[in-house]
Amino acid sequence: QGKKLSDALRISAYVFSTGLLMFTALVNSVSWFMQNIPLGNFWQTAWLEFYDYMEGDEWTIFLIGAALVPALAFWGFNGILLVADITGKPTFITRYRIQLGKNDPVDKKKLCKAIYTALGNQFFISFPMLVPMFYIMKWWDNTFSKELPTFQWFLVELSIFTVVEEILFYYTHRLGHHPVLYKHIHKKHHEWTAPIGVVSIYAHPIEHIVSNTLPVMTGPMIMGSHIVSISAWFSIALVITSISHCGYHLPLLPSPEFHDFHHLKFNQCYGVLGVLDFLHGTDRMFRQTKAFERHKVLLGLTPLSESIPEPPKKDE
Repeated sequence: QGKKLSDALRISAYVFSTGLLMFTALVNSVSWFMQNIPLGNFWQTAWLEFYDYMEGDEWTIFLIGAALVPALAFWGFNGILLVADITGKPTFITRYRIQLGKNDPVDKKKLCKAIYTALGNQFFISFPMLVPMFYIMKWWDNTFSKELPTFQWFLVELSIFTVVEEILFYYTHRLGHHPVLYKHIHKKHHEWTAPIGVVSIYAHPIEHIVSNTLPVMTGPMIMGSHIVSISAWFSIALVITSISHCGYHLPLLPSPEFHDFHHLKFNQCYGVLGVLDFLHGTDRMFRQTKAFERHKVLLGLTPLSESIPEPPKKDE
């Protein structure tokens, strides 16, 4: 066990240091680019115009940034996916299905239930949770500043948000798989062994609070972030979790193989990034599968289910 821990720490240190160097190089180059083109002034001017148009009404600005914009991002992205799930078209999307033969087409009765639950979670849980968050952000006295954060600082915040979400989501999610909690709470989410995008927030209300919403909200509350940063982060988080659940391994998008495998096997791949799964050994089965080989960004047009197919079954 000591050797396994030592190996895990050594590999993690290597991955972290390499990632840190790459991130630093990316931040410096992107920051230089942003500072030497007029985009920075464009966004600053746009923000001031919006702030003046809203007459500095911080509550309305907060609702638009933290609720309306992320909701539009979520349903806009999932609206496209739902067309493919229901009609089986366009084939440009459906040919990239991960679990072949599943949701082809999706069960409409089951889908309606998922949509109603997702909307209920948003309107009756996520949005009310923004009320205490609003007062926490006002306490920081930076969220509604007329000066936008620099792009470089936003990248730093984005990194911190991601780490905080990974830690909180992994452990609350894994706790949800405890037999007692799973039976009464988390089992609802796992009704979908082959998930689709909207299922990302199809969950029991308690799970939606503890595992879906708080891990995403905590980072900005710790950092006292600007409302523009919060709006961008919430939108990114909702789109990324939709991609993780969408059931399609689409070109140029993050790989959903990791979380799709979790829905298929239940006891593997609890996190988002996979770092804590590696440290805790909760991805060992996944690493021995073809799904792990497919767990990468698809840079071509040939579906990975074709270039890296599942091995034939023994009875075939």
